[in-house]
Amino acid sequence: MSSEPLVGISADPHEGTLKRALGVPSLVLFGLVYMVPLTVFTTYGIVTVESGGRVPLAYIVTLVAMIFTARSYARMAAAFPVAGSAYAYTQKTFGAPIGFLAGWSLLLDYLFLPMLNYMVIGLYLNAAVPAIPQWAIILVTIGIVTVLNIVGIVSVARANMLIIAVQAIFIVVFLVMAVATITGAGSVDVMAPFRGDDTLGGMAPVLAGAAILCLSFLGFDAVSTLSEEAKDARRDVPKAIMLATLICGVLFIVLSYASQLVFPSNAFEDVDSGSLDVMTAAGGAFLSAFFTAAYVAGASGSALTSQASVARILYAMGRDGVLPRKVFGHVSIKFSTPTWAIIVISVISLLAIWIDLATLASVVSFGALVAFSAVNLTVIKHYFVDEGEKNVLNNLILPFIGFALTVWLWTSLSSEALTIGLIWLAVGLVWLAAVTHGFRRPTPVLDLEETSGPVVGRGDQAVDQRGGGTR
Repeated sequence: MSSEPLVGISADPHEGTLKRALGVPSLVLFGLVYMVPLTVFTTYGIVTVESGGRVPLAYIVTLVAMIFTARSYARMAAAFPVAGSAYAYTQKTFGAPIGFLAGWSLLLDYLFLPMLNYMVIGLYLNAAVPAIPQWAIILVTIGIVTVLNIVGIVSVARANMLIIAVQAIFIVVFLVMAVATITGAGSVDVMAPFRGDDTLGGMAPVLAGAAILCLSFLGFDAVSTLSEEAKDARRDVPKAIMLATLICGVLFIVLSYASQLVFPSNAFEDVDSGSLDVMTAAGGAFLSAFFTAAYVAGASGSALTSQASVARILYAMGRDGVLPRKVFGHVSIKFSTPTWAIIVISVISLLAIWIDLATLASVVSFGALVAFSAVNLTVIKHYFVDEGEKNVLNNLILPFIGFALTVWLWTSLSSEALTIGLIWLAVGLVWLAAVTHGFRRPTPVLDLEETSGPVVGRGDQAVDQRGGGTR
């Protein structure tokens, strides 16, 4: 009999269960890898131009906005330490139909993000080694990521350690070379990244840049999807959510500040890849090559963690019967992972071979902002209304500020992103109508409360350690 602690008890002897294996460090690493610390360079050139050379200031504004929403996620993760993230929180507070639509919207972000990472990996490696076709690189990467996710969440955590290490080494090398470059440049205006390059004035450009930079923080919520695999979900998951958000926010500010001191100009060779101008200025061809390698490693880590997250969202919805249970509600007995959900995501990700990057990038934030808005509202509903905790600041004002900020960020989305997002929501509503037979039946739900005690064993031989009985 296995001695591994498992979450819950499977009613079907042919189904496994998720196991608790992750502590705060692993959860924080998961969030950091998902967000990719080097993502600061993805939109660096665009935001430099948009903000008038004030990227660090724009990041400060974005971090403040994200802290409010991260706080709401942390509070709901403590209240409902279960897999499902925004889907579970909204379901428990606003009911199953609203919960389904929140989860469906979140899927748009999660399903597209692995695809986006696979496409970026293909583009960068194909540019570095033109002899290898982009489609071949995408296929191989999908295969590797899928195997790691099926083998188990512990393997994901171990891979995260290596990926973060590569990015950490690059960050240290970049900062050292940046300082050397700045020191050798003579007189340097250390306040220029906050005052700007005089191309644009006022705070409006900074706010416009901050709206774009919210994409850099997509992923702190992914930590909450591992609640049923955390050793102490009520304590560890909220702490990890806040730590991941703050750590990445500080990294983004520091890296963008150093970048603008190294290359105090918006005259990029190509604004979309403006970070390469920064790397060349700081360390020449060596740093540019190192950057490409580290960035690809980060994108691989993001693909790994984003696929793991969406698999657990699908698992939660399949377990509820909202999606086909035999496929999405299945957990492998051997690996204790939602195997079929992982494979389905891999098949969907093959679209990265054909779909264009602009379309992917334009819609990835829609689902996340829907989820962010919903979770901020669930804090008000759960704590202030349902539980009657009349702490106005914590349970009403702060989550409402988070909600207002996410709604403001919505106003920056393109019309194309809004159109695709609304179509996705309409498809979800049609699917919900089909599942409920025209809303005549209740939306299928599962009691998502945390198991009251650890269970050892598998299937019908699981033993409850509290009473020693066999279930």
